[in-house]
Parts: sequence; C-alpha cells; structure tokens
Amino acid sequence: MRVMGDEICYPAKEYLSIHKLFSARADLHRTVYTHSKVKSIELMAVDALVKANGYLKISSYPFDPAEYWKFCNEYAVPKEKLEHFKNITPQDIICSQKANGINLKAEDIVVSNVKIDLTRGKHNPLERYQNNALVFGDFLKTLVHWLDTEVAVTFLHGYVTSISFFKDYYSEEKFNITDDRISHLLPACCQDRIVRVYAKKPELVEAVSEAFENLQLKMYGVKTQVHETPEKKRRRA
Repeated sequence: MRVMGDEICYPAKEYLSIHKLFSARADLHRTVYTHSKVKSIELMAVDALVKANGYLKISSYPFDPAEYWKFCNEYAVPKEKLEHFKNITPQDIICSQKANGINLKAEDIVVSNVKIDLTRGKHNPLERYQNNALVFGDFLKTLVHWLDTEVAVTFLHGYVTSISFFKDYYSEEKFNITDDRISHLLPACCQDRIVRVYAKKPELVEAVSEAFENLQLKMYGVKTQVHETPEKKRRRA
C-alpha cells in the first residue's frame, strides 16, 4: 500500500484481498448493521429518546453531545479480583464520597460495567470443556453413583479434556494442544471488566470523579484508573 497523488493505492496482486475487504464490509452492513430487527430496535430507541427529551433535555446539545452526560473516568478491574467482582452501582460511588459541600444522588450518576471476553470468561475458549468440568464437578461425581463405572469414566474423560485437533485431512489421529505449546504470548486471562462513570451534570464532574477515586482506594487499596480526570474537565461547568 502506498499514497500516490493523495490517494491510497494497493498492489495489483492484492486485488482480490481488497475486494474481499469491501465485500465483507458490505455484507456486515446488510446482515448486521442494517438488519431489519436491528433497525426496528434503533427506531424504537429513537421514539424513546424523543419521549424522554422533555425530562433529559437531549435536544439542548445537538452539536455538542459531550455536554449531555459527562464522562468522568474508568478503570479496569484487576484480574485477581475478577472472580468475585460485583457490578459497581451509583450508590457505591455515593458511599465513597467525602465531605466537599456537594451531596451526590443516585440520579446524578451513571455507571457502565463492561465485560469483554473470548466467550468463556477468564478461560481459554479452546479449553472450555476442562473449565466446565470444574463448574459441574459435583454433578459429575453424582453420576458415578448411578452410572456404570466404565460409562462414567468415559463420560468424565470426554468432559474434562480440551478440544481436540488433527494434523491434516489425511490424518485420523486427534490430539489436544495446550497454549504454551503454541506461544508464550497468549493471554493468561481472557477477560476484561471495565467500569466507567458519568456525571449527568457538568458541575458534578469533579465530585463524581473524586468519589470514583475513593471507591477504587477502598476496594483495591490503589487507584486502578490510568490517570486522574483532566483538570479542565473537572472545572468546566
């Protein structure tokens, strides 16, 4: 790829690859982004926003949507805390507020708890049966009492082993692969949980940001956010 005459150009030999790129984009727009049910939900959301405008004053900032809900900050939950993490609520942040002359209310704050994973929580999706065995361990033990021993052992073995692979289409042998055989760069944890907080009023950004930082200190002993809320955003009313 190179720029020629202010235009991005591609090697002729990559014609099919570039064609597939745009074809895939068009297909996603047809089957996902503009799918009939997606558009139905979009239209219903528009109707809901129109009805809520009288209270939320959404139309007050048509050219400056950042003024609607003010993003204060976010942090990623430490991976050692993921197992027993409970969603953060506006009340959690209010309870972490220190006396500063402003009394925050639940309706002043919006908290977004985002979970991103590779389909199996913290675990490698290629070893999902092994993880399921840990979850359903008690159930499997119960099976041993009433299933024939050989059947139970076969069932247990099939349940706890990871996904099988084969060498090529001419091979009849299957085998398991652990990620350390492939690369040491693969993640040990396959899940992120991100907590984001918003203030519904610009003048509350500073108070919400401070309470959010206090919450992190109370829960983890340190501020896990990458940086403090910018001073300009804190002071702007």
